[in-house]
Amino acid sequence: MQNNDILRRIRFIFDLGDSQMRGLFALADHKATLPEIRHWLLKEDDPDFVVLSDTLLATFLNGLITDLRGEREGPKPTPEKKLTNNIVFMKLKIALNLQADDVLALLAAAGQNISKHELSAFFRKPGHKHYRECKDQILRNFLMGLQQAYRDKKD
Repeated sequence: MQNNDILRRIRFIFDLGDSQMRGLFALADHKATLPEIRHWLLKEDDPDFVVLSDTLLATFLNGLITDLRGEREGPKPTPEKKLTNNIVFMKLKIALNLQADDVLALLAAAGQNISKHELSAFFRKPGHKHYRECKDQILRNFLMGLQQAYRDKKD
C-alpha cells in the first residue's frame, strides 16, 4: 500500500484533525506543518500531491503509539528508513494494544479469515523461517476492520 493511502485511512478511522495530526508527528519529534500534512493527504492525481516517505510514516506511527500507549522509558524509538506492510501492521497492533484474537476478529469483520499461525508469521523477524510477507490485501482488510470497529461506531 502507498504510505499516503495508509495515512489517509488512519486519519479517517480515528477522525483526526489537522492539529491532532501535527501533534502526533510532534510526539515523535518531527515538526510537520499544516501545508505538508495537507499535501500528503491529497489524492495522487492532484498537482499538489506530495509522496509521504517511509521515515515520515514511521514517525507518525511512532507518535500514534506514544499518544495511545503513553511515553515509554528510555530513548524514543527511531523511525525506520524502510517500511513494509509487516512493520505498519505491527505498529498499529502495538498502538491499539491488540492481542492476536482481536486482530483476527478485525480481519474477519472485513471478510479476511486467516489462522493464528498465519497471523503470527507476519510479526516474525524477516530472517525467521516462518516469516511471511504481509500483502496489501491483508493490511487493507485490517484497516477496514479498524474502520468498522472505531469509526463506524461513532457514526
